[in-house]
Amino acid sequence: MEILIKPIITEKATNDSELRNRYTFLVKKSANKVEIKLAVQKKYNVTVEKVRTQIYGPERKTKYTKNGLQKTKSNIKKKAIVKLVDGETIDFYNNL
Repeated sequence: MEILIKPIITEKATNDSELRNRYTFLVKKSANKVEIKLAVQKKYNVTVEKVRTQIYGPERKTKYTKNGLQKTKSNIKKKAIVKLVDGETIDFYNNL
């Protein structure tokens, strides 16, 4: 399985990429910063300056059904914010 699952393209992430040259990715939970840096450099042919990671816990939800109360939770997610060297960019919309 690849380390980079998908890029996160939200309003906040797009603004961060335009102003601060930082890009956000959803990554494998067991990946460390060095592996993430090498994966981004290999896939997009850019030079990575810094990697920051965030781990989000599961979202808990409650459903009311015929069988009673059902409690569920989603999977744990890990996000990586990658800062590139000045002058380099990643174009996510190039290969649509």
